[in-house]
Amino acid sequence: MESGLHTLCELFRQLGLPDDLPAMERFIAEHRPLERSIQLSAAPFWNQGQREFLQQALSNDADWTELVDQLDARLR
Repeated sequence: MESGLHTLCELFRQLGLPDDLPAMERFIAEHRPLERSIQLSAAPFWNQGQREFLQQALSNDADWTELVDQLDARLR
């Protein structure tokens, strides 16, 4: 699960979350399934800084976009 620029571990680290594989899998398992009607950045488990990062990553087509999309898919 890597994009050309960043890894999923780095995305979790950027979001201030534990970035080891068991912790990432636990986070995903605890927060899924996320309703399709809820945008990833609007999910209730993010804090304001995390929301802003996710919104910027998607709206700016940033280096993180592919990984944010992967995380979104895994949470659905």
